[in-house]
Amino acid sequence: MNVKQKDVVLLPVIFSDQTEIKVRPAVVISNNEINEMSDDVMLVPLTSVLKEMPYSIMLTDKNLADGRLAAPSRARADKIFTADKSLIQRKIGTIQQDILSVIKQEIMNAI
Repeated sequence: MNVKQKDVVLLPVIFSDQTEIKVRPAVVISNNEINEMSDDVMLVPLTSVLKEMPYSIMLTDKNLADGRLAAPSRARADKIFTADKSLIQRKIGTIQQDILSVIKQEIMNAI
């Protein structure tokens, strides 16, 4: 699958306690050079838990350049992970550039 930075994708994600795997949405944050040359991509998971949390960014359909979210969500910049591109089931949208900038800033704040 051709994956680009800012894509919102669905893929199976293992929970941090390693007890369960569910298909979840995530935002591709790795740059397009990495996305083309590597089998892996870097992602930020989305959650439908809307409680305000440090390093999380609220997302609604208004923040997408195209596509739709199943529900309003928060991008968890404190939960970056990598995944093999072959795990990506499909693209459901693309975030706007200004939202990617906010996600990057929250990642920097978290490290």
